[in-house]
Amino acid sequence: MSDQQQQTIDPSTLSFERALKELEGIVDRLERGDVELEESITIYERGEALRNRCDALLKSAEMKIEKIKAGRDGQANGTEPLDG
Repeated sequence: MSDQQQQTIDPSTLSFERALKELEGIVDRLERGDVELEESITIYERGEALRNRCDALLKSAEMKIEKIKAGRDGQANGTEPLDG
């Protein structure tokens, strides 16, 4: 998929892995410094949207994580919400 095609996909529909991969590509391009100013602004804004998507997905995943409770014998005997 070309960069142009990627930029037309709404970040809110992307999986964490896909959003992160695209974000890493944007960071690489910006770090190389061979992108013209106008395009730099455009891809930076896209990067912000992708970062926000990744943050939202991570927060959602954190809320679903549970820790395993162990009994006195050391055996697992259930789960409880992970402390925030």
